Amino acid sequence: MLNTQELKQKACAAIDKRKQELIEIAKDVLSHPEPGFCEVRTADLVARKFQEMGISHRKGLALTGLKGSVAGGNGAGPRVAIIGELDSLVVSEHPHADPDTGAAHACGHHCQIGMMLGALTGLMVPEVLEQLSGEIVPFAVPAEEFIQVTRRLELREEKKIEFMSGKQEMIRLGEFDDVDIAMMCHTASDMGERKFAIGGTSNGHIVKYVEFHGKGSHAGGAPHLGINALNAASFALQAINSNREVFQDDDTVRIHGIMTRGGEAVSAVPADVRLEWRVRSATPKAVVSNSTIVDRCFKAGALAVGASVKITNIPGYLPIRHNSGLQELFQRNCVNMMGESSVLVMPARRNRGGSTDMGDLSQIIPSCHPYTSGAVGAGHSKEYLITDYESAVVNPAKIMAMVAIDLLSDGAAKGNEVISNHRPAMKKDAYLRFQRERAEVIEYDGSR
Repeated sequence: MLNTQELKQKACAAIDKRKQELIEIAKDVLSHPEPGFCEVRTADLVARKFQEMGISHRKGLALTGLKGSVAGGNGAGPRVAIIGELDSLVVSEHPHADPDTGAAHACGHHCQIGMMLGALTGLMVPEVLEQLSGEIVPFAVPAEEFIQVTRRLELREEKKIEFMSGKQEMIRLGEFDDVDIAMMCHTASDMGERKFAIGGTSNGHIVKYVEFHGKGSHAGGAPHLGINALNAASFALQAINSNREVFQDDDTVRIHGIMTRGGEAVSAVPADVRLEWRVRSATPKAVVSNSTIVDRCFKAGALAVGASVKITNIPGYLPIRHNSGLQELFQRNCVNMMGESSVLVMPARRNRGGSTDMGDLSQIIPSCHPYTSGAVGAGHSKEYLITDYESAVVNPAKIMAMVAIDLLSDGAAKGNEVISNHRPAMKKDAYLRFQRERAEVIEYDGSR
């Protein structure tokens, strides 16, 4: 019987043996980007790889997601999910953007598919798998990037989804009900000399689809007969800016958005203006409070010019909670593989400002979401590129495989310890109730 260290060496050797193949998988996904709930080709690629590896799986979950199952050979134990995200952003100027759709992997999700399959490669070495208790659950999850809101609203209207991100919808569907522990890794470009960053937290958020409606008229000949919806939106944005001094520093508030429709012709008073907006804050309570302020500002814009506004509030993400036991295992394996100076451990309150639906999952089950190096350029921009695939795919594959071995070897003693020490912030029912309470449509007529 091999000891834990020998199991890790076997797993890492298997990953090294296939590392070029794993990198090529990531590059294949990079070359064929697909935004959320559209990841048909990417899902098919993962399904083929699962099939080649002999992994039983189901597909079509939350439209495009996949969930596999790999049983350990040493009896019952925890079920540990290893997650990779399928979707891309839309960044049309990115050098690897799809020329037709503008879709581009400007956030590194293509590497997550490679590292997930890499971790499985190491764990499925027969000498390793036979000594693991419980089950490894590989997940390929859609739609983490909360974009293309109008399309997702259409999917919701068609009853194809309720929640508008992959992990949210998977939670609702019960696909995480039989998962005890979850982990994944994300690439990052802001790590300096560090190879891995562990800990910290993220913002929660709420998503808003805002429609200002006015009255069209000739912009030169009869502007007085119109009601300018663009002016209503402009007033609303100025009102939001005027409230920034009331936001608390500790809440890491970010309020931002885009205008997706600003009118139809420069010669006509704009009568239909659409916004996609986002309110981010460090706690669920702050998200709710700041969302109310922003809604008030949208109403104020409508009131100022006598327009009407419809605000569709959409349940966004919750802040991430890293499980301390899992984080310790990640840290120890990173230090052992790359040296202490290569690993950054962020304090629990260190907020990176962004948001992830891994935060939603972390409210319910023990989770960890560290960052690995290998990228350059600002995230979500045309400059975001993976320049070191060894760091972006191979290293995190090894780390996740080794963490899984820690959790599931020796009769899964560590895995059971993580589970028994975990105190969820929410149970699934409470989570669904909280998110459904965020979903509302507010209509206000400023002409009355």
